[in-house]
Amino acid sequence: MQERRYRLLVTVLCHIMMLVGAAVALSSPARAAPSHIAAELVAGPVKDGPADQRTVTLAIRMTPEAGWHGYWLNPGDAGLGMQLSWDLPAGVKTGEPRYPVPRTLVVQGLMNHVYEHEYAVLVPVTLPAAGGRVPVRVKAQWLACTEQICVPERAELATEIVPGAPHDPRFDTWTQALPAPLDAPAAFALDARELRLAIPLPASVPLAAPHLFVQQDKLVNYAAPQAFARKGDMLLVTIPRAQFAAQDARTLDAVLRLDDAGNGIALSARPGTVPAGGTLIAGSGSAAPELPALPWLLLAALAGGLLLNVMPCVFPILSLKALSLARAGESERHARIEGLAYSAGVIVACMALGAVLLALRAGGEQVGWAFQLQEPAVVVALFALSVAITANLLGLFEFAVPGFATEGSPQGAFATGLLAAFVATPCTGPFMASAMGAALLLPVVPAMALFATLGLGIALPFLAVAFIPALRARLPRPGKWMVTFRRVMAVPMALTAAALAWLVWRVGGTAALTYVLALAAVLLALLGLAGRAQRRGNRALMPACAALGVLALGVLTMPDPQPQPAEAADSIIKTTPFSPEALAKARGSGKPVFVWMTADWCLSCKVNEAAAIEREDTKVAFDKAGVVVLRGDWTRRDPVITRYLTEQGAAGVPLYVWYGRDGRAETLPQVLTPDLLASKAR
Repeated sequence: MQERRYRLLVTVLCHIMMLVGAAVALSSPARAAPSHIAAELVAGPVKDGPADQRTVTLAIRMTPEAGWHGYWLNPGDAGLGMQLSWDLPAGVKTGEPRYPVPRTLVVQGLMNHVYEHEYAVLVPVTLPAAGGRVPVRVKAQWLACTEQICVPERAELATEIVPGAPHDPRFDTWTQALPAPLDAPAAFALDARELRLAIPLPASVPLAAPHLFVQQDKLVNYAAPQAFARKGDMLLVTIPRAQFAAQDARTLDAVLRLDDAGNGIALSARPGTVPAGGTLIAGSGSAAPELPALPWLLLAALAGGLLLNVMPCVFPILSLKALSLARAGESERHARIEGLAYSAGVIVACMALGAVLLALRAGGEQVGWAFQLQEPAVVVALFALSVAITANLLGLFEFAVPGFATEGSPQGAFATGLLAAFVATPCTGPFMASAMGAALLLPVVPAMALFATLGLGIALPFLAVAFIPALRARLPRPGKWMVTFRRVMAVPMALTAAALAWLVWRVGGTAALTYVLALAAVLLALLGLAGRAQRRGNRALMPACAALGVLALGVLTMPDPQPQPAEAADSIIKTTPFSPEALAKARGSGKPVFVWMTADWCLSCKVNEAAAIEREDTKVAFDKAGVVVLRGDWTRRDPVITRYLTEQGAAGVPLYVWYGRDGRAETLPQVLTPDLLASKAR
């Protein structure tokens, strides 16, 4: 009921904005005045028609600004379609406007049918048999929206229909964007729960990303998942009804989207027999994931951050925390100051990464959690930093910035927190997945609250030690052992550097690895000079600045790496690269499907692969059951994989989804047990 009221309120507000916009006078010649969606009226060539008539097609070309969108004739849960009022000479008549295939956009659980790029609405026009130039004018009103605001816009557009005018090649592109008419009738059955359609469509027609846009308003639940099944040359579609659905329809007009490239089919259906059964081939994937209440999401973010402290991907930075924990026993005041500074660094880093992530997504980039490790320059910078920290822990130099020396400081603790969060957040552990996935769908304020809570969860153990004397009392007293402990802690940091070097090789090949190893050698030499100056009691500013300069120059001048080709021998299990087309085909085969999303920089992924996936018993079970394995590599940025992760309510990897023989999807745990996959295949 509350969701219905919210949708009704949005619709009423949209109508009010349109009425207000209609009262604003906007001057416009053939092209509309500048607005968030620029409009232009274009006339096509005149053609001879039947019954002593001529025909022509008018195009209303709409060009949204970046980040803005317009609406299909049925806008969905919110928004408004375009309204046209024509001023035509006598004998000139217009037909029904034809729209290109729209896209789906889910905002706060509301499904919108939109156009985010240039599009054209084509209007057929009939003219008298004879005559010269024909002036036409139209008053157009539309709603221009971002994901945060909507603005009513209006324009008076004018053009002339000129017999014998040359063909405008843009009409070819605009016509191709229209859904192709279905040459056979479809049937539909409607009850109180759902709408079912039987669409005659050859089985050879591929369905990569199907979605049915119903033209009749308030007939179905727009945001609900749509089920598609094949039964011979018949496509069966099932869509839940809206909570307060419109009355039963005598006819039904719709557009079937076939793929993300904008291909579609326009169909008209009448009440009839819709067969049952069929082989499930796909869900639309466009429904908004069901989001828990915000308090539960905040709790999940806190628990997820807390568990990151014991995840394998975070272990290399535990050495940095360990030194700070040991120093925390020096005094209560010192411990609390350092605990607060460290926590502030972690929270600031999480919020900064979250803000950048949300800004990139708002700008149209397909990025997800851990996007920073998908950039080779960031990986190189982290590798060089790990090498420098290892050298510092081994005593090669005592360059205290960013504060890894045994003598703690608030600035050093803050910097340690920044680095800890930056390295730890690419991992996605239990509880954290749902919270970060929700953060990509929520408005900015609750999303930033989730990022901040994640940081609090990561810092919570250190904060507890800083403020609870009983915990702090259990720590060893500072002493000479800390020097040895510091040297020992250089080992995991060196392993981190080695892992990052391996990642550079995986991303860019031998040439990239040689480049960064040479960079590390120069960096170590300069840091060694700084350490020698320090041991002699001299200032080490010059070699330290030179080291920073070499690092910056190395990152900025690094050649664009060429990714290593994936080898079939990388896995003992037969895999196919993930794509929406491959997923639809696999689900249509009637076999179990295992979607495996991973990345080379994800240590949790590698642990799962060693413990549960790359096992002989898993391979035998998969081969016996005929499981189709689709592997998505998210090491480098991939918009297709990012879109799939978002559709599944996940912000990053690892992600494992199991599709049974009946086509039902099940998201598996992010920590796989050794026999889980084998048992699923049996």
